[in-house]
Amino acid sequence: MALITFTSASGSPGVTSTVLAAAMAWPRPVLVVEADPTGGSGILAGYFRGQKDPNDLVELVMANRSGVMAEALRRLAVPIEGSDVSVLVGAKSHDQAAGLSRLWDPLLDALTNVAAAGQDVLVDAGRLGLEGWPRPLVRHSDLTLLVCRSTLPALAAARSWAQTLAEDVLPDHQVQVLLVGAGQPYGPREVSRVLDLPVLASVEWDQRRARVFSEGAAKPPARLGGDAGADRAFAASGYWRSVTEVGVAVQKALAGNGRDPLFRGIIAGFGETGVGA
Repeated sequence: MALITFTSASGSPGVTSTVLAAAMAWPRPVLVVEADPTGGSGILAGYFRGQKDPNDLVELVMANRSGVMAEALRRLAVPIEGSDVSVLVGAKSHDQAAGLSRLWDPLLDALTNVAAAGQDVLVDAGRLGLEGWPRPLVRHSDLTLLVCRSTLPALAAARSWAQTLAEDVLPDHQVQVLLVGAGQPYGPREVSRVLDLPVLASVEWDQRRARVFSEGAAKPPARLGGDAGADRAFAASGYWRSVTEVGVAVQKALAGNGRDPLFRGIIAGFGETGVGA
């Protein structure tokens, strides 16, 4: 399986909500790691609405010193009910950022083992370049996604980091763009040309539906059908379809790069039998 990192260059393009939404639509079991050194876990206060209070990844610093990193990682991961998603929540305070810098290398080893055991890992790395930012996770990821809006200020900030990211990751590892709100005003082709990086996929800009993941909000009501109708409308929305396509695009990118043998086998099987044959 694979280690995929989501990060941003500036502003608030919605990295955390996009990672969580993508995880909920992921085609196989996945672990989300909130590695944003800013503190004040966005998942705890957002999706969980402050109703859970698990220990955060700072506890892994002590676990690593005691040689029990793998066991602590399994214990700290919070499963999301009704899904194949587990979450390792981030630091609760920015004061802990400096201490996190000692965690990233051993955590990378532990997450690599998780991926090798058959579970994809999605890392929310927050904003690039902050004190304590998880550079080892970004550098060693099978795929790093630079999340950005399509506005001119967002692209100007992303452009200054795009080349740095591309040069910093290990050989045969990929850096691509995950565009939020394509066509507002620039489209994938223009963004790719400006950043000199391929655009992997685009997530529709839909604040009402994104609030389900950023704030734990209820799904927008449908005209008919109550909660079931709201579920159906959400599943049929352009936003959710675009989120679902992120996971598919990631697996294809990794298969094409030879880094996901399971999905490469699935693709090969389609080629042999023919889709719809």
